[in-house]
Amino acid sequence: MQTKGTSVPRIAWKEFLPALIVVFNSLVWYALTYDRWSKAIIGMEAPAGETFIIFGFYYTAIACSGIVGAVFLEKKRRLVFVLWMLIGAVVTATLTTVPNNSVAVNVLISIFLGIASGIGLPSCFACFGDATVVENRGIHGGIAWATIGLGILALGLVVQEAVLFLAFGVLALWRMLGLIAFVLSSRNLREIPRTQRSSSFLSILHRREVVLYLVPWIMFSLINFTEAPILERVFGNLYTLVGFVEFAITGLFALVGGLLADRVGRKRIVITGFIFLGIEYALLSLFSDVPITWYMYTVFDGVAWGMFASVFFMTLWGDLAGDRSKEKYYVLGGLPYFLGGFLPILVRPYANMIQTGTAFSLASFFLFLAVLPLMYAPETLPEKAMRQRELEKYVGEAKKIKEKSKSKN
Repeated sequence: MQTKGTSVPRIAWKEFLPALIVVFNSLVWYALTYDRWSKAIIGMEAPAGETFIIFGFYYTAIACSGIVGAVFLEKKRRLVFVLWMLIGAVVTATLTTVPNNSVAVNVLISIFLGIASGIGLPSCFACFGDATVVENRGIHGGIAWATIGLGILALGLVVQEAVLFLAFGVLALWRMLGLIAFVLSSRNLREIPRTQRSSSFLSILHRREVVLYLVPWIMFSLINFTEAPILERVFGNLYTLVGFVEFAITGLFALVGGLLADRVGRKRIVITGFIFLGIEYALLSLFSDVPITWYMYTVFDGVAWGMFASVFFMTLWGDLAGDRSKEKYYVLGGLPYFLGGFLPILVRPYANMIQTGTAFSLASFFLFLAVLPLMYAPETLPEKAMRQRELEKYVGEAKKIKEKSKSKN
């Protein structure tokens, strides 16, 4: 859709709103449900082997169900989302029993939670990609992630302090409210065209541009989650507060990053994000015991996450898919991050044996190294769109100059 006076397509909000509701509700639910569930499992103080088994089954379930969802649930999205959100609400309600269950029962619950989390995510992101166009997918990704950040911040303040039963009850209700909002808004949801091409995972991984973006993203996910237990040790009791502050900064810079991604391209925004991450870890490697460094880390990390959230999560994989079915692209882009959550479970028992300076120095080095593949990656925003926006900018400036000269005369 185009509006008068501009060549930049605008979003059809009647089609975009249901996609935004699903993405917003699902990611807020996923983040907060996993946070409370994982803390409940760790709080049981079970032997390390049992904890690894429970989390291992969860991450295996989320990966397998995500792949199954990408392969078999490309059609009939409205029905898929209704069932997915309903199942999520039911599974969330069962999490209240976690502290009183045997290991075998908690393993079973972790499998169901992994399936309830992963099976609809590819369609969720793909629906967002199909409801947007490449020229303005960045800013709408920024809008989506800004609402997600604010949602996690607001609802997180409620469930963090609530008892376990009440917290999961609130999250189950949240999932149901999302289901109701989606049903009411999804009458105009566009189903996948029958003519849309579908690619195999192998053919996607054979594409050079996909690999050049995927490798840095994998490196970032490995570093981000491996360093998490060490950051917990450095920040101590402030770690949770730092996380909430970052969500607020991320929400703001997701909008900024999305807007800039539609103007200067995705590649520059991603590279800028990696530079911020490299600087923050370099500072921590040198001055991890200085409070001002913690503040700088919080700001830099929020800025970088804002840029990554709008581009890596919401925009890039839809751009690379083009007119093809997008589920498999989004699941390949999402798995490194979602599976990376298992790394803190593995690293945490040994975190006290790792030297802080060495860990952060290595993180900084590999983050700067991750920029190298991006230097050879092609820009996914069409060059025509960037030139058109530059032209519109120059025309706007020329009009202002002309108006000023008229007013002087």
